[in-house]
Amino acid sequence: MTLRSGVSRYNRIVSKIIETKVVVPDFVAEFYHSANPGIVKYPDPVLRRVAAPVKRLTQGVQALIDRMFSVLNSAKGLGLAAPQVGVCERIIIVAPLGEAPKVLINPEVVASRGSVIGQEGCLSIPWLYGDVERAEEADVRALDRKGKEVLLRLKGMPARIALHEI
Repeated sequence: MTLRSGVSRYNRIVSKIIETKVVVPDFVAEFYHSANPGIVKYPDPVLRRVAAPVKRLTQGVQALIDRMFSVLNSAKGLGLAAPQVGVCERIIIVAPLGEAPKVLINPEVVASRGSVIGQEGCLSIPWLYGDVERAEEADVRALDRKGKEVLLRLKGMPARIALHEI
């Protein structure tokens, strides 16, 4: 078995697991649900819904972004999407170590290049990590926090984080 076929098999297995009803055993439920306070945990239905585009940058949207930053910093995460705090809107934060975090509103991947396998985790599924194949580079169009359109050319970890959150 090659590495690529092994990863593909792993991804198919994980997809099947996620498609099924996940049951958190009683003896770990308290720890699972208390991990990363303020973050919605899988299998909450909000994590499966298609997020709605943000139509206007209101004070409510700015307050949501502030709350997302607070939750992300508390969890020591690298990225966060609004549905992970219970709001089904298209807002993400990409915060790779050593770089300024970026707020992306209504992000859209307009191009991607290359392929790389890397380990990922998710704040909404505590303690589960796996190798995931993603594009090595991604061009993402979005609005920034002030409503200005931006086109980001992301590579490496920033690309991985953005693609995971989108």
